[in-house]
Amino acid sequence: MHYSGSVYRPPSEARSLIVQCTLGCSHNKCAFCIMYKDKKFSINPLEQVLGDLAEARSYSREIDKIFLADGDALVLPMDYLLAVLDYIRQYFPECTRVAAYAGAKAIRGKTDEELRTLRQHGLGIVYIGLETGNEALLKKYMKGVTVEETIEQSLRAKAAGMTISITAISGMGGREQSEIHAIDTAKALSRIKADYVALLTLRVYTGTPLHDWIKNGEITMLGPIELAQETRLLLEHIDSEGSVFRSNHASNYLPLAGTLNRDREALIARIDAAIHGDVRFRRAVELGL
Repeated sequence: MHYSGSVYRPPSEARSLIVQCTLGCSHNKCAFCIMYKDKKFSINPLEQVLGDLAEARSYSREIDKIFLADGDALVLPMDYLLAVLDYIRQYFPECTRVAAYAGAKAIRGKTDEELRTLRQHGLGIVYIGLETGNEALLKKYMKGVTVEETIEQSLRAKAAGMTISITAISGMGGREQSEIHAIDTAKALSRIKADYVALLTLRVYTGTPLHDWIKNGEITMLGPIELAQETRLLLEHIDSEGSVFRSNHASNYLPLAGTLNRDREALIARIDAAIHGDVRFRRAVELGL
């Protein structure tokens, strides 16, 4: 198997076979992210990827999930993607799901028919980073797309039959813009109505613009209680019936899990219990901070 640099995947792909179709991220400019700074974006040769799949097949007869790494496999040309998906369908008949990260730009680069074709050939779920529903914050963090573009492209992928998992990040507005970040993010999520909503927590890494903003006082990081209050506000304003909601990533101080809108009150009750000291927040050391 060929792996280069650090390899990342969504938490729900923990048991998936990871195959590097690309190296790095096609954007790689987000002000909070260091995930792919160790490599320049490039496309691995198709023959290498198919060879990696063949090697994985020789190791195991039971591979039910495959994740196409790195940061944005959907930027790949259609003939490349279809060759990989068709190989998986032929040689991994037990595989129930093929997944990939997908940025709004990459989705925009595919026609509606192409998106449907990818779904028909086995691309089952795409992970899309909304991060925040506030346009000004998204621009500040140099995401490279607008909130409206992310909503539109998410809905296009959803209409093509793909399962959609949307990621948002608690704390992106800092103490200064926590309320507007929560409310605007809830509004965006309510329009998408994704199959899955994953809420992570903002983390700070040396060498990023975010680190400098915090150092010079431009953004004030939120503590566990403030983050909980922000999440509570988001849940109060979100309307995303049927979305599976998860805030149980390693970065989260308070693990939460439920289905919207059904479990909204139970989720809020757990947040309130934590704020009042009846439920324990994870300590920083438990989060690897």
